[in-house]
Amino acid sequence: MRATRRAVLPLLVLPAMVAARPSAALQLATVPDTVEGVPYALLTGNRTVVHFAPGDSLLAVRVQQLLESEAPLPGLPSSVPRGVSVVVAHSTSAFDALTGGSVPEWRAAVSIPDRNLMVLPSHEGRSLVDAEGRRVLRHEWAHLGLHQYLGALMVPRWFDEGYAQWASGGWDASEAWRLRILLAVGRTPPLDSLSLDWPRDEASAGAAYLLAASAVAYLLQASGDRGLALFLDRWRQGRSFERALRRTFGVTSGQFEEDWRGDVRKRYGWLFVFSHSAVFWLVLALVMLGMMRLRRARNREHLARLRAGEIPDRPEWWVEDVDAGGPEEVPPGVDRPGEEK
Repeated sequence: MRATRRAVLPLLVLPAMVAARPSAALQLATVPDTVEGVPYALLTGNRTVVHFAPGDSLLAVRVQQLLESEAPLPGLPSSVPRGVSVVVAHSTSAFDALTGGSVPEWRAAVSIPDRNLMVLPSHEGRSLVDAEGRRVLRHEWAHLGLHQYLGALMVPRWFDEGYAQWASGGWDASEAWRLRILLAVGRTPPLDSLSLDWPRDEASAGAAYLLAASAVAYLLQASGDRGLALFLDRWRQGRSFERALRRTFGVTSGQFEEDWRGDVRKRYGWLFVFSHSAVFWLVLALVMLGMMRLRRARNREHLARLRAGEIPDRPEWWVEDVDAGGPEEVPPGVDRPGEEK
């Protein structure tokens, strides 16, 4: 098992979530015949070759059917991606071995553009091919298609992830209220900082995906697929993201980011945020909690005032001298009660 791991890791270094640099010429991934001592069979299709362990044959067939029938990616020729190697890893440890152990636990799939490779964990079972699983497959398919079309060009991280989210239907405008809050509290980093330090924890990564997808959606809201195809073609031909952006959309990347942030604040204002049911009930709960605490503080203050005005159980003017201890002294000339003269 250890020898297999050493043989695999040099081939599969970083997942596609790290915006890898693909080779100029299309290369097929070198996938070992066995992984951790388990022999892998393969299915060859028109655009994919699926590698799988014997127990995952039905899942492998379904995955290949879905990928082979994928609709063309927006802005890209219908011929890409092609020649994709898909590995259905038979176990969690096999998935880690094939991806170098660099993938967060919450990832359901990963693509590696520089090897034209997609790795899927078989323990996800049917969830790989349900509605959400198909969206994840298309997300990784979009990564491979974008990098295959652009060849050796480096792709900005925010555009890479934003395009994959947008192309797979992962951008949900109804969730933009989260982005508005992130902008308000200063939790959104600059777009050009979303590079190799993509967040590993699921919550932070979710915010980064939301940020990237909304930026791409804003970029394409007026031009749609036609503008995207023109932009990608100019980028590919001129080999410059910045020049293609200026020629197609008339802005620099800095101007675009400023316009995008302003659009988010305008389009998803606080009225939009508070109209969201989750935010509404959260704010209502916080208001109720604040009112309860204020009421308790007032009750404590009122009770303290009442206690301060209460008569003590044994007031000082009720206490007789005998309570101090010792016999009571009687002034001269005054008889004690009951004393005979």
